[in-house]
This record gives sequence, C-alpha cells and structure tokens, in this order.
Amino acid sequence: MEHLELFLKSIFIDNMVFATFLGMCSYLAVSKKVSTAVGLGAAVIFVLAITVPLNWLLDQYLLQPGALKWLGAEYADYDLSFLSFIMFIATIATMVQLVEIVVEKFSPSLYNSLGIFLPLIAVNCAILGGSLFMQSREIPSLGLATTYGVGSGIGWFLAILAIAAIREKIRYSNVPPALRGLGITFIITGLMAIGFMSFGGMLTGGDDEGAKETKTAKVEKPQADSENNKVIANNIKVTE
Repeated sequence: MEHLELFLKSIFIDNMVFATFLGMCSYLAVSKKVSTAVGLGAAVIFVLAITVPLNWLLDQYLLQPGALKWLGAEYADYDLSFLSFIMFIATIATMVQLVEIVVEKFSPSLYNSLGIFLPLIAVNCAILGGSLFMQSREIPSLGLATTYGVGSGIGWFLAILAIAAIREKIRYSNVPPALRGLGITFIITGLMAIGFMSFGGMLTGGDDEGAKETKTAKVEKPQADSENNKVIANNIKVTE
C-alpha cells in the first residue's frame, strides 16, 4: 500500500511539471510532436528509475553524516553531505550517456529528432530534482526510492505527452496571433497544473479518523461541561 500511495502521489500530486515546474526547458522545446515527446519521456523515465535508487544508495552509505560507519568506527564522524550535488550529477550524467548511446544505436531517427535535448537530460532540473526530493523527504528504503523514481518519470512523461497532443491539435485552431507558440502553451500548462491540483484529495483518507475524533471530542466536551455545572450548582445549594 505504501508503494502504491507513493507511486500515485509522485505521478499526480507531486508531478514534476505541474507541481514544481521542473524540466520546463525540455517540456516546452520537445513537445511540438507526440513522437518526439514519447521518446524523450521514455528516456526521462529510464534515467529517473535508475538514478534515484542509485543516488539513494550513495546518500545512505556515503553522503549522510555517519554513513561511513560501515567502514569502521573511526569513520563514523565523517560528513560528506557537501558532495551530494557532485555525486548526484555524476550518476545522472553517466546514465544519460548510456541512454544516448542506446538511442543512437537502435533509433537513429529519434536520436536526430531529439537533437541536443537528449544529452541535456543530464542537466534537466526534473532529473536532479528527483534525487534531491528523495533525499529531503528521507525515503526509508531502496524499493520506495525506485517507486518514487519510476512514478516521477511517468508523471513527467504524462505531462509532456499531454501538452504535445494538445499542441498538435491546436495548430488547426484559431489562436490569436499574440498567443501563438509559447504563449498559448504557457496558458495551457497553467490550466493543466490547476487541473492536477484536484488530485490533492486522493490520498487523504486518514482525515476521516481525525474528523471522527474531533466530533467525539466535541460531543464529550458539552457532557463534561454539563456535569461541571451540576457540581457547581450543588456546591451553591450546600453553601446556602
């Protein structure tokens, strides 16, 4: 259940594009055609699915304060957290280079259509943001880190696929000249972000128990007040 909750939350509620607006450069530049959007989205899913768990291992066993205690007691006081950005970016760059080699080998047409934006995945804010969010939220296990990486990648993939489909159709619409191109794209992105905000109530089932406790407390409080009033009234009669 915890994996499913984190998976759905990373796709719909904490969507990289619509919630935090990360990776907007590639999102806007490569979303003119669905075919190129699908290729880049699949590459982002792969990179996030690999780099987030790898960076979780680096964070747990190398970068956190005291993470080096597995090497011996004398290393328990070492703190390498200042190397987080360097190590995370190095892992991301390695995986992106692997993706670039694979795409160039098996799909030259997709490689040519993506152009410079494929190697630029290495400096995509969404890719680094996935690892940094994983670190700041203190995800407790490798399995959950993998789930978060895959879910975040799918969320970014859905965002760029949706805007690419809309931009292909909107070419045949009568858009005002001043809004053609990126103007109408920004407006649509904002409206889609507002739509994704509606998913915020998906995983709030625990609020029902809190509401019940609040109602119980409200019921018990008047009863307690009435009992206190009776005691006060009896004390007044005794005094009289």
